[in-house]
Amino acid sequence: MNSLPFRRYRVSAIHEESSTIRSFELVPAEGGSLPAFAPGQFLVLRLPAGQNGEFVMRNYSLCCPQGSDSLRIAVKHEGPPSDAPHLPPGCGSSWLHERVTIGSTLEATGPRGDFILQSDNRRPVVLIAGGVGATPLLAMFHALASEPEATARKAWFIHAAETGSVHAFGGEVRRLAASRSGLSCHIRYRSPAPEDLEAGRCDSTGTVDRALLQSLLPLDDYEVYLCGPPAFMKAVHAALRGLGIERARIHTEFFGPTTLLEEAEEKAPAPVDAALASAPETEPESCQVRFTRSGKTALWQEGTHSLLDLAEQVGINANFSCRAGVCGMCLTRLVKGEVRYFEEPLEPPEAGTLLVCCSRPAGPVEIEL
Repeated sequence: MNSLPFRRYRVSAIHEESSTIRSFELVPAEGGSLPAFAPGQFLVLRLPAGQNGEFVMRNYSLCCPQGSDSLRIAVKHEGPPSDAPHLPPGCGSSWLHERVTIGSTLEATGPRGDFILQSDNRRPVVLIAGGVGATPLLAMFHALASEPEATARKAWFIHAAETGSVHAFGGEVRRLAASRSGLSCHIRYRSPAPEDLEAGRCDSTGTVDRALLQSLLPLDDYEVYLCGPPAFMKAVHAALRGLGIERARIHTEFFGPTTLLEEAEEKAPAPVDAALASAPETEPESCQVRFTRSGKTALWQEGTHSLLDLAEQVGINANFSCRAGVCGMCLTRLVKGEVRYFEEPLEPPEAGTLLVCCSRPAGPVEIEL
């Protein structure tokens, strides 16, 4: 596999979308055409934002319509974690918010990602966003709004935010919802300020729960696209499943342990006993995975997303950041066996190593985790 090239982009415009979110419009610095993208995909930016100017990789979803004259990303300025206020703010978002101006150049590769709006079925679409998780869904809503009226799908955009000051893209979403019949939007604030209520910036208050979804959505067979913070994703995913929406119809963009979404439904893989350990090799869809550092062994079952997911299911806390083969944080040693990649790594790992976030076993394997 070849590593994907980075391209230089010039920042042609910057917009304050909320008190914490800023969008950047990008055009090729050396001219040429913009890359095509599917609604929901992201760019990988290489930023000199680490210690001593070291580069860090960050993923930012495209939130512009297809066919635009520029690519648009939106970045939330991430502060310290709420449970660790002594830690520094996010280095990538801080660098973009504090150092980048109109005319600055950025290095990016992509678009990448398979969290995309499906165009091969005509089911009605539900887009559910928490906070800045609206960015990939906004590109999807633009695409849905541009569908020909005769064959256009019905679609709902449901956006949860804390308050009006941090809510981005509200006006844009409402304009899209009004652009053709069959499109609807609903904005819910958890803690609205009095001025938010007076100005009618939100449609309801509270959290996105089962009762809200039941009140908004008629009985139908939906394709759902969900993106937001982990706790939000977990709660909404559970509400959707409680309404009978099939798991296969719920598509997620999630840069955290996927096991959080279905803790009550997912079963941990069966441990492998000594008798199985000496059994002959099995087919790749059901094979032995041994984590040598922790001494744990498990069965790989068809339907497991990645080796990182399998490690998390048996209680191994592996390093990761992007879960998309981009950042390289999950690189570890491949002790024995072979793997295959379902997402091409940004930088191919050296022989004898692997990225567990985007790989699956091609047979029995041993991994240094």
